[in-house]
Amino acid sequence: MKLGAVIITMGTRPDELRALIESVAHQDGDPVQVVVVGNGTPVTGLPDGVRSVELPENLGIPGGRNVGIEAFGPSGSDVDALLFLDDDGLLPNTDTAQLVREAFEADPELGIVSFRIADPETGLTQRRHVPRLRASDPMRSSRVTTFLGGANAVRTKVIAEVGGLPDEFFYAHEETDLAWRALDAGWAIDYRSDMVLFHPTLPPSRHAVYHRMVARNRVWVARRNLPAPLVPVYLGVWVLLTLLRRPSLPALRAWFGGFREGWRTPCGPRRPMKWRTVWRLTRLGRPPVI
Repeated sequence: MKLGAVIITMGTRPDELRALIESVAHQDGDPVQVVVVGNGTPVTGLPDGVRSVELPENLGIPGGRNVGIEAFGPSGSDVDALLFLDDDGLLPNTDTAQLVREAFEADPELGIVSFRIADPETGLTQRRHVPRLRASDPMRSSRVTTFLGGANAVRTKVIAEVGGLPDEFFYAHEETDLAWRALDAGWAIDYRSDMVLFHPTLPPSRHAVYHRMVARNRVWVARRNLPAPLVPVYLGVWVLLTLLRRPSLPALRAWFGGFREGWRTPCGPRRPMKWRTVWRLTRLGRPPVI
């Protein structure tokens, strides 16, 4: 299988970016082609053979990754699968690309693989980085219903069939949107603990737009993908969970502002999943109401 890698950068972590590219270059097997997308920033100092795309403005995470996909031909068709890697991540093992190839070759229904994210200092994996409800054992691989945005591999046939990431999301829940569309089309998603990306342990709330966009995009992903009866159930559960987590008052104001925005603004095309996909998600341990 031909593999490519898409890395988006804001230009703020040049040392980490170089280390990541070097770790990709050291992967076993055929070389992995790399495209670095400068999301509203120039890209300089790349090794020979690494391509770059410089965007005049920051298109957000899904928009930047979609540009990277198209750098490999329509829907990434020049390669069989694409790795999506955070620019401050690192592949500590040299066999990750080969494990990706073997996983896709062994299972024709497998469309997406989510890697295990581990802290480079402690080796620990946070619960939120295990994409399932039963997340107490990060070393257990399994079928899952979503994946981690900056540590994954996607078969390009999936992108050609169901489309790329939702540009308008900018940040948060774009992976769930793509995952649900892929599952609805019959593809499978695996979480693999043996495919590791080192990434420093950082709270997602470090992003200034976190609370607003998490809430807005939660509404959008429901409006775009869920059968109508499940939309209020899904969103009602997440309102309750948000209140139970007792965020600060400013965070709560931002969250409810984003929630309102999600209802008042266009969310893109609506393609509700089939009820058999709802049942499939339920059998996988995560019914689409949470």
